[in-house]
Amino acid sequence: MRMMTVITAIALTATPLLPQTAQTRYVNLSFSGLFSAGGATVSGADLLALQSGAHDPRVTGFTVQNLELSLTGAIDPFLNGEVHLIFQIDAEGESLLEVEEAFLTTRSMPLGLQVRAGTFFTGFGRLNPQHPHSWSYVDQPLVNNRFMGGDGLRGPGGRISWLTPLPWYSELTGGLQNANGETAVSFLGSPEEELFLDRPLVEREAAGLADLLKTVTWLNAFVPSANLAVNVGLSGLFGPNRTGPDGATTILGADLFAKWQPPATDQGWPFVTLQFEGMWRQYDASANAEAGLPAATLEDAGWYGQVQWGFKRGWIAGLRHGQVYASGGPADGSADRSRWSANLSYYPSEFSKVRLQTNLDDGAFLDRDNIFGIWLQFEFLMGQHAGHKF
Repeated sequence: MRMMTVITAIALTATPLLPQTAQTRYVNLSFSGLFSAGGATVSGADLLALQSGAHDPRVTGFTVQNLELSLTGAIDPFLNGEVHLIFQIDAEGESLLEVEEAFLTTRSMPLGLQVRAGTFFTGFGRLNPQHPHSWSYVDQPLVNNRFMGGDGLRGPGGRISWLTPLPWYSELTGGLQNANGETAVSFLGSPEEELFLDRPLVEREAAGLADLLKTVTWLNAFVPSANLAVNVGLSGLFGPNRTGPDGATTILGADLFAKWQPPATDQGWPFVTLQFEGMWRQYDASANAEAGLPAATLEDAGWYGQVQWGFKRGWIAGLRHGQVYASGGPADGSADRSRWSANLSYYPSEFSKVRLQTNLDDGAFLDRDNIFGIWLQFEFLMGQHAGHKF
């Protein structure tokens, strides 16, 4: 008995004596593959203009929309970490590799606070922070393509969130990120771009806090009844643009998500979800004496609304409509546009998905009649990946 007591005491005290860096760390590893096949009544450059999202199916035939390798886990008792690496094959057949996100998040802070730092999707609205495999449709809404960019708005920075003491779930978030890079199309963007909304772009470097991208969001969640949950969000983006030293861009948005389920369900089915997101952009362009352009304020807007009906276990039918309204000329593809999308998705499990979608686009921006497209999408997930949220 005495020997057993000694052995037990050694076992209980040995681990705390080890240096923290020597303790075992576990990382959740997952892989997502997203593929599609199909085409539209246009092809080539017109199809690229039609499907303007970087993860949209953009060629007649087969598209590798997204291959995502994710690593998540606890860094220590105070921080969690996430890394998402993206592989793609573009419309020209070239292979691409990029760091989509890599950030740390605090695990526990007082006063309902949470901090995130690294490179991550900007927390604007409902869809922009989501990865492509979480989308309810094969492609990104038109308004997100135009305002947030084909790859989604993301970049290096930090943010702080506060869970307020209000009697319902209410979270305020403020963030700072770099305003440059190919994903910040409404702001400083990529140095290779020469025009935006028909305005010449000039070289502009970040010289201080005013030249960073600032984000403010307010998310509220309500449960009006046992069968209904509602999320309401307001978002604002403020940052510089590259038309000149005084160029600035403001984007404001509102989003709504509601989910209804009956009292009795079969592993979450049936259900109905409604989702709406609207955005308004003000682009203050500096005067350009060389081009003979005065200072100008350009405004445009857009929205989408969608309904998803999970009518039977594993089966979801969806309908989406979206519109964007022009500000500049058609040179940057910013003409008025609208799209109807209908799809049917089947989930054999939370680790695989098959989706058939049809699109009907107003083709006036390409001097064409209505454009029809049809796409078949397949997804598989491997590893420690959270199940899809319905």
